[in-house]
Amino acid sequence: MRVIGLMSGTSYDAIEAAAADLALDGDALLLRPLGHLSAPYPDELRDRVAAALPPAHTTTRAVCALDTGIGQAFADAAGRALRDLCAGTADLVVSHGQTMHHWVEDGTVRGTLQLGQPAWIAEATGLPVVSDLRSRDVAAGGQGAPLVALTDALLLSGLPGTPAALNLGGIANITVLAPGAEPLAFDTGPANALLDAAVHHFTDGAAAYDEDGRRAGAGRVSPELLRVLLADPYYRRPAPKSTGKEHFHLPYLRRALDTVRVPDTADVLATLTRLTAVTVADACRAHGVTRLVVSGGGTRNPVLMRVLAEELPGVPLVPSDDLGLPSAAKEALAFAVLGFLTAHGLPGVLPSGTGARRATVLGSITPGRAPLRLPEPAAGPPRLLRIIR
Repeated sequence: MRVIGLMSGTSYDAIEAAAADLALDGDALLLRPLGHLSAPYPDELRDRVAAALPPAHTTTRAVCALDTGIGQAFADAAGRALRDLCAGTADLVVSHGQTMHHWVEDGTVRGTLQLGQPAWIAEATGLPVVSDLRSRDVAAGGQGAPLVALTDALLLSGLPGTPAALNLGGIANITVLAPGAEPLAFDTGPANALLDAAVHHFTDGAAAYDEDGRRAGAGRVSPELLRVLLADPYYRRPAPKSTGKEHFHLPYLRRALDTVRVPDTADVLATLTRLTAVTVADACRAHGVTRLVVSGGGTRNPVLMRVLAEELPGVPLVPSDDLGLPSAAKEALAFAVLGFLTAHGLPGVLPSGTGARRATVLGSITPGRAPLRLPEPAAGPPRLLRIIR
């Protein structure tokens, strides 16, 4: 089955599209990447997403308009992927959509909202679309995140020691595969979320992120600010757990800066970079991680990667590219895998990773132009992921 995966993360800067040929072979899932592309959000749409994200107030009209606008942007990205990556032929599109709210109370996820109406994708491509993948896990008592954990666990299967996969997006999430234990997955805390918010704020919108970590690299860590930030109770909650920009946003950072005055912007960014590295490293040490497979936009920040290596001496940091999954496309490919599993009637979630009562088949299916015909349900779930290069 040829599947296109679409993903826009908590940084909401672009839609990542990746295509792959997927097949089941016994207990293995075979994945042959066909390429990936990035489709930046139009500036006007990105501004509207930013204006509606928590803690801002919004209206149902704005939410409706965003559902349409994001759906159309995802449809454009899917059309490009179908044409440029698949030579016009594919079987399925899987759309994560854009997370607008992840509703967490006292560590329990009550609901999750991803916008991007899939009807636009189905109409533009003529293909069936799997979407709204997080809600079913939430309904089953899970966190609805991180959903990349199943693909991570299949990818890490067979590696020695206690390997882990780390994705550095707006939020950092980790999947740990310890010998003799069920896979564990959770959000460790902010990766780029606070850094991006700080850069946008301190540059009056002139820059959206700290390119190559240059600003942070020119600063010095404020121990006092780092201490205040690390006091957040989230870091002491047991896994499974998840978080988002509903928690880690600019007002959150400004409250911390009201407590500890750090006048130099570079020092604030250096401290936030160290915060990401420390919280990831603490999670790795707590679970005895011996190898860390890294992916996501944060891997393009050499300062963040250097600081993370400092916090984890003796733990090799390996790009997911070395295992056959392009770092920039890993999440989009992971959602392609989830949609493939849904089409085959297979669960796409690890209860040990989200805390759900049981593993569920994820998502809703929007038919394409042709009558909807799904494959015969698979006999059982895969146990490992084999990348065909």
